[in-house]
Formats: sequence, structure tokens, C-alpha cells
Amino acid sequence: MKYTQADFKSDQEVKWCPGCGDHFILNAVQKAMPDVAEIAGRNRSEFVVVSGIGCSSRFPYYMKTYGFHSIHGRANAIATGLKVANPGVSVFVATGDGDSLAIGGNHFIHAIRRNIDLNVVLFNNEIYGLTKGQYSPTSKLGKITKTSPYGTIEKPFNPGELIIGAKGTFFARSIDVEVDLTRQCLVRAAQHDGFSITEVLQNCVIFNDGAHAAFAKDKATRAEHTLVLKDGEKMLFGANKDKGIVLDGFRLKVVTVGKDGYTIDDVLTHDSKEPTTYIHNALASMKYPDFPVALGVIRDVDEPTYNNEVARQVAEVQEKSKIKCMDDLLNSGETWTIE
Repeated sequence: MKYTQADFKSDQEVKWCPGCGDHFILNAVQKAMPDVAEIAGRNRSEFVVVSGIGCSSRFPYYMKTYGFHSIHGRANAIATGLKVANPGVSVFVATGDGDSLAIGGNHFIHAIRRNIDLNVVLFNNEIYGLTKGQYSPTSKLGKITKTSPYGTIEKPFNPGELIIGAKGTFFARSIDVEVDLTRQCLVRAAQHDGFSITEVLQNCVIFNDGAHAAFAKDKATRAEHTLVLKDGEKMLFGANKDKGIVLDGFRLKVVTVGKDGYTIDDVLTHDSKEPTTYIHNALASMKYPDFPVALGVIRDVDEPTYNNEVARQVAEVQEKSKIKCMDDLLNSGETWTIE
């Protein structure tokens, strides 16, 4: 069956705040699902969306798939059990920066380490929205919130650095308003055999409006201050595509092509399949205003998955048990008739 976006829309009223970036992400996921179904050869009944607690965690209600609205921080743990028990199902996890990087941090990093085949959409608005504006693990240093009235004194996580540092095999990043880019990232993520995380920089209009506006507020700003990575293509950005990323010793550097002796040949070419993490981590770490913010699929490498290894191990034990059982019968001295 050829699915459309409408096939993945539930009949539930969407109850996010008007203007919330979550609406864009929902649209992107619903657009991606028909492509994922076609590529994977799956029916809609073979999709499950799992969530924890937070504004993003309303997600399962708005998807016409199976869903599981779990508890705070435990979405990845529950999704892990679901995938191991049902290996033929595509499991998506909708989670926020507070849900997975704070109370759920332990489950999050170990799901990455295990490389369980889950597709995580990480909504990053740098705030706790559902509980009304406390700072989160990704809130900027010095951010004034209800729980940091004099400014946060904690350095924030960079999710990309955390994921790659935990031996992540797939990491992509998008911006909520870039619906098609998010869709492309999600389709690539679903094709990846292993733990995939697509971080979406999302705007909370109520408690952290404009969190990403410095580099993402409109198309012109995004052209100048973001870098959309594509495999096999030069790392160029800017309205005229005349700025690029080069390697200067052990560091990345922004240059203007044609100035100071730099040519197009000096600009790095993106390779998400590179096994080593050095360049991928450097790209994930780039921050405005010194660098453009890297978007698109940053890392996509193959490693054994937890769910496949569990299935292999179970099959081996079962086979050994059969052999042992037959040996025991043969050595028992009893006479058996096979009919």
C-alpha cells in the first residue's frame, strides 16, 4: 500500500501552543512516515511512537500508529524493550532536552552505547516547557529562568557532542521551521540500522522564545549562519556560498573562498560515513557566532546493533540446547522410536 501524510495523522486535536515549533516537527514526521514505510516495506501497523513526559511527549496522540506515552525519562528504556521483543517494528521516540538529557540521561547514553535500532527525535528548546519555564541541561550559561533567577551557572550539554562521545552511530540536526530538511534527516535515520538521533532545534514561544533566533530566525539569517551538510559536497555556506570550512591544523576554521589564498579545493568535503569521530564531533560542536551551526546528517556509520546481537545470541543458545538435549537422549541408553 502506498501511504500518504494523511494516513499518519490521527483524529486527535493538537493541543500545543499556537506558534510552537512542535507543530513543524509533527508535520515533518508525518511527511517522513510514508517514505519510511515504502523504503522499509512496512505497514502502518508496524510503526510505534514512544514518548516520555514533556510537551513533545504528546506526540503519540497525534500519530495514527501504535503509541506508548510512558513516564519521565524512560522513553528510551521502554522503546528498547519494545524493539528487542518486536524486532520487525519501526520504533520512533519523541523526547525533549529535559526528558532525555536530565532525568533520562542514563537511559539515553546507554541506548546510544548499545546501538539499539531506535529512531529518536530530540526536541531541543533549551527549556522545560510543560512544567513552565525551568532551565534544562541545554539552557545557555547565564540564562535567567524561574529556577535560575540570577542566571544559570551550569555549562550546557551540546547534544551532538554527547551523542558522538557515547559512541553514537547516527546524528543529524535540523531546525523546526526547516520541515523538509527534518523530513530528509528522519528518512535517513530510519534507514540507519542502529540508534539514530535527529536533534531538532525547536522554539518555545512561551518560555524561551527566540532561543535559536540569532542563527535561525529567517531564511536570510539561516543562509548566513547555518551549514547544511550533504555527503560528497563541499562545506560551503552563506547567501553566495562563498564561505567554507577548512581544517587549520587540528581545528576547523571559517574562510572566504578566493580570499587570503583559500580556494575551493581547501574546503572540506562532508563524509558522514567516516568511521573516526574527529571531524564529526568538531562539526557538531560548531557554535554561532564563531561558526555556522551544522545541520543535516553529521554522522552515519555502521556498527553491530544490540537487538541483532541479542537475537543472534538467543539463536546460538537455542541451537546449543537442542544439541545438548539430543546428546542427553543418545547417552541415556533408552530406546526411542521416531515416528
